[in-house]
Amino acid sequence: MEKEGTTGRENSRDRVIIRTSIIGIVTNVLLASFKAAVGILANSIAVTLDAVNNLSDALSSIITIVGTKLAGKLPDKKHPLGYGRIEYLSAMVVAGIVLYAGITSGVESIKHIIHPEEPDYGTISLVIIAVAVVVKLVLGRYVKKKGEEVNSGSLVASGSDALFDAVLSGSVLLSAIIFLVTGLSLEAFVGLLISFFIIRAGIEMMIETINEILGVRADRETTLRIKELLREDPEVRGAYDLVMYNYGPDRDYVSVHLELPDTMTVKEVDRLTRRLSDKVHRETGVVLVAAGVYSYNTKDDEAARIENDVRRIVLEQEGVIQLHGFYLDQETREMRFDAVLSFDIDPKEGLDAICAAVQQAYPDYHVYVSPDVDVSD
Repeated sequence: MEKEGTTGRENSRDRVIIRTSIIGIVTNVLLASFKAAVGILANSIAVTLDAVNNLSDALSSIITIVGTKLAGKLPDKKHPLGYGRIEYLSAMVVAGIVLYAGITSGVESIKHIIHPEEPDYGTISLVIIAVAVVVKLVLGRYVKKKGEEVNSGSLVASGSDALFDAVLSGSVLLSAIIFLVTGLSLEAFVGLLISFFIIRAGIEMMIETINEILGVRADRETTLRIKELLREDPEVRGAYDLVMYNYGPDRDYVSVHLELPDTMTVKEVDRLTRRLSDKVHRETGVVLVAAGVYSYNTKDDEAARIENDVRRIVLEQEGVIQLHGFYLDQETREMRFDAVLSFDIDPKEGLDAICAAVQQAYPDYHVYVSPDVDVSD
């Protein structure tokens, strides 16, 4: 369930993304128009390809706006967790456009290397290219800053791309100056260099977006902060098995297991989890959607001794990162706990080794071990 105030923050975030993207579109269209005119008049393939690059940036901003509007749709019965992940799909489309622009630029550059044409620069052409460098620097810093403020990967990527475009435009300006001074034309080679970096940027964007769709390890700072907030409560001895589920930028949900004393009633646990849910959302913006419970022994000194011994035995096994959720039932002669296993070992082999080692040390007990995955810090 969404917490109060979430929709307001999302609307504000969407407005910033859309407004910043519109500024980028207008700027890139103007730059593309001027550069295309210069490229045609000066017979410069490098300037023309730089114009194409600006045009692809404008198209990318348009797709970002469309993706943001679609991602902002309210949840419904078919998509109860909203449409936030559409932003990742729109980023995939943007990456595809960038890749296409880079490949096309590369092909055209190679053609001009094989069949070179001499450019014809004028003073106005050089001034326009120089202004474009400055404009791209200012635009890049602005867009990247706004993207970081609202946690928009698309804007951050666009800002970084704009800053890099300034470097590429600077290389075009440098090649023009070299031609005017020495008569050496580096046009097609600069165009090929531009296409290389455009293709690389497109591939990086594609990989980053695919990772977001597949699901990546949750941010370490965020998960540690959430666990810290949970453990601040005097009734919580530990917080484990924290899993974050991302449904779009700034749409994070989390589940966790809390280690609580075996004397607590269901009524008390209910009150506790509701209080902690509000606290986590207020402090981090993450929604705590589920809280499982581990109980720990509070009245049995023998259980504490056995727990310490079992912990030592388990942590000595290869690939074991952590033991938690230990509980000993003397009446039924049962002990149960969870073991977090490394990705470097086979889960079944690791679990068998743990069970065998503990069972050997405590043959009179039934040992129940649940393997956990190292999903967060």
